[in-house]
Amino acid sequence: MVLNVIDAKMLAKMFLAGAKNLEHKKEWINELNVFPVPDGDTGTNMTMTIMSAAKEVAALESPDMAALAKAISSGSLRGARGNSGVILSQLCRGFTKAISEYDEIDTSILALACEKAVETAYKAVMKPKEGTILTVAKGAAVKAHELAVAGEEDIEVFIGEVIKEAEVVLSKTPDMLPVLKQAGVVDSGGQGLVEFLKGAFDAFLGKELDLSFEAVPKANVKLDGMTPNIEAQAEAEITFCYCTQFLIMLEKEFTEDMEMEFKHYLESIGDSIVVVADDEIVKVHVHTNDPGLAMQRALTYGSLTTIIIENMRLERDEKVSDMMEKQMQSAGVEGAAKAEEAPMEHKDTGFVAVSIGEGMNEIFRSLGVDYIIEGGQTMNPSTEDMLNAIAKVNADNIFIFPNNKNIVMAANQARDLTEDKKVFVIPTKTVPQGITAIINYVPDVSAEDNMATMIEEAGNVATGQVTYAVRDTVIDDKEIHQGDFMGIGDSGILAVGTDVQQVAYEMIVEMMKDDHELISIYYGADVTEEQAQELVDRVESAFGSCDVELQFGGQPIYSYVVSAE
Repeated sequence: MVLNVIDAKMLAKMFLAGAKNLEHKKEWINELNVFPVPDGDTGTNMTMTIMSAAKEVAALESPDMAALAKAISSGSLRGARGNSGVILSQLCRGFTKAISEYDEIDTSILALACEKAVETAYKAVMKPKEGTILTVAKGAAVKAHELAVAGEEDIEVFIGEVIKEAEVVLSKTPDMLPVLKQAGVVDSGGQGLVEFLKGAFDAFLGKELDLSFEAVPKANVKLDGMTPNIEAQAEAEITFCYCTQFLIMLEKEFTEDMEMEFKHYLESIGDSIVVVADDEIVKVHVHTNDPGLAMQRALTYGSLTTIIIENMRLERDEKVSDMMEKQMQSAGVEGAAKAEEAPMEHKDTGFVAVSIGEGMNEIFRSLGVDYIIEGGQTMNPSTEDMLNAIAKVNADNIFIFPNNKNIVMAANQARDLTEDKKVFVIPTKTVPQGITAIINYVPDVSAEDNMATMIEEAGNVATGQVTYAVRDTVIDDKEIHQGDFMGIGDSGILAVGTDVQQVAYEMIVEMMKDDHELISIYYGADVTEEQAQELVDRVESAFGSCDVELQFGGQPIYSYVVSAE
């Protein structure tokens, strides 16, 4: 039977099936990421973006095309995470704009919608790069246009040919981006788009699919017995230095066997272990000398959020307790204190920064940041997170510091969705850039002039970050093995090795330029102050003409964050 039109009911079914297929292939897509760092990866970001829209679509009862289009566009825009997620949301936005006024859509409207999707997505990217999801989407749109012009009316044939062309373009992405060819992979974002289209096509073909979507879960995890006894810790000798807590947002079934295996692993690296699993969330608490190992294993089950790491030898009991309570309250976890936040006094200018790690957070607070969005590398905040922050800052003008290149687009999207305040996104790609930018804010200067100055000054900051590899790969002609430490600069891998101190030093050497005068070293949760001071001494010896500053960042995953300016 030839079908020449798609109604809202069928399109909703196709969208949900596409979202499900993308979710199913998420981990495989993550493996296509060139950089083997423990970040919020492409598959994860695209899945969380599309699932935000899918839940809104699933909640509709007998939707018409306009309501369906609104649910897809609004849900994906607000749920967008990372560059790949933002681009996907823009593709959805453009597509739905073109179809919203029709009761049924045929191949000519589909072709127009594909073109509008690509046009909208390209406009959202400041410097579009070929060999990415954009290229795959454009190839599909061009094919759709060709088929429509040729008079193809059979939707099954039409969609099938469009997907085939998308796969052909995807296979060519390594020829467009040398870094893909060197790693031996296709573009992960493009692969994610293809998987979404394939899932949607399966639904159109009538294949049996599970299209159930649960409501967005709340962090309904009991904390009974999970908050460490601070007084007892103060009196006892501390064997394991770091009190580590986080939530795992499950991305696959967490069976009892998996829970036991995870607990046994945590026992091998620490003590005071509590693992409480809900349907979609696992609350983890462990005392360990290497928080990164606990989080690396947890990442195999899902995405991490509400990460709290405290050095129990350095932090006072009261500060630890207060911080934990605030973190749990911000996550909405049951059992946390429910104290009302004092309303913020209205002012002309406010500041929002993305940060993680108590040391980093405290630095931003000391510089006048009004609201800190917990996130960054391990979990890219969504557009919705940005909008919530903007809403809570009672100011006419708000500056946002994303501090991560994968968050800038989400911040821009939140800016564009804000109507009652002027939002200025300073496109900082690292925390040190954010710190330098806000230091250069001048109260008596206009917001526009401040923005220009802050962008310029942030651009003068060179940044290096030391983390570990989660898989084997080859980047920039450097062979990297799982577990190796990597020193990552602004333009690529600067150092690789098995010794974190040596890798950090080699990275700094590669970063340095003749005109650099200040080196700032922020040490993370898995590095002791003694280790960090050893690195400082070595750097001071090598670069005697530079000032070297050491600060506790407390950031997880990244042992050192270093800036030179």
